[in-house]
Amino acid sequence: MASGNQYYQLISFFPEIAHEIAFVAENGGWVVSEGEDIFNGELTKADFQAVVEHLLTRADVEIIACGKNSAYTLKRYDDALKAVAAMYYHRLEFVDNFNNINDVFFKFGLNITDDRIPEVQAALHDAIGDIMVPVHTGYGSIDLIIPGVHKANGLRLLQQRWGIHDSEVVVFGDGGNDIEMLRQAGFSFAMSHASEAVAAAAKYRAGSNNQEGVLDIIDSVLNNEPPFNV
Repeated sequence: MASGNQYYQLISFFPEIAHEIAFVAENGGWVVSEGEDIFNGELTKADFQAVVEHLLTRADVEIIACGKNSAYTLKRYDDALKAVAAMYYHRLEFVDNFNNINDVFFKFGLNITDDRIPEVQAALHDAIGDIMVPVHTGYGSIDLIIPGVHKANGLRLLQQRWGIHDSEVVVFGDGGNDIEMLRQAGFSFAMSHASEAVAAAAKYRAGSNNQEGVLDIIDSVLNNEPPFNV
């Protein structure tokens, strides 16, 4: 499973088989296969501090720092943000500040109103794009990821481990954090509600999440139906 979600969140969805499958968590920031660490990104302390210092100058974003041990957000944020964060981060700590946290960091999650996303994404790209890449993940959020540390990279690491070629990979995506993965896989499907940029990165389209679009494609794979019968 390749997801922007926290690793601990993902394994909570599959308690009986988590030790048998692979996860590309945190948008590629942490890759685990059958309980074994394969890869994790890591910001230097200087880069982490530089990103935090810039983000704290912006009143239009709320910050979640994503580490290997936990995610962290500020105690001073309102209860609404804390409730939303708790939905997506199985391990979440509330801190006074982001100083002197003993963890390995590979991602930031930013909570922001939808109408501000394009402007803020562009501003972040200009301000800190050499350290982290802002990607729109949907649902009123932007993730900051380390350049090159994305879902496609995580999948490539697993493919190398298993001897699987891009032409044998099927992926599904609907957000900006899926674009590299959609471009890389031999069979890539953008969901029907995906943006134009995401759809352009995919080779095929799938139905809506609400209409079992992913399951329909999986059925086509198992039944050797187009486009999988070539």
